[in-house]
Amino acid sequence: MSQILSPLPGTFYRKPSPDQPNFKNVGDAVAVGDVIGLIEVMKSFNEVTAEEAGTITAFHAEDEEPVMAGQPLVELG
Repeated sequence: MSQILSPLPGTFYRKPSPDQPNFKNVGDAVAVGDVIGLIEVMKSFNEVTAEEAGTITAFHAEDEEPVMAGQPLVELG
């Protein structure tokens, strides 16, 4: 089991825009390089990508939740 950590502090978004579906959901397969969310810092959006393959077993951050650098965002099984 592994985790995807926030690369920087900011606001975590699970979807590309409010009217779009989530990038990934619990139970989804993830490949290396897949975008799982965005971190917004001062109106700049940074993609959060998977560094290893797996299946998402849990999200530790909700949509639009403030996060800190190094905080676990996603659990991979």
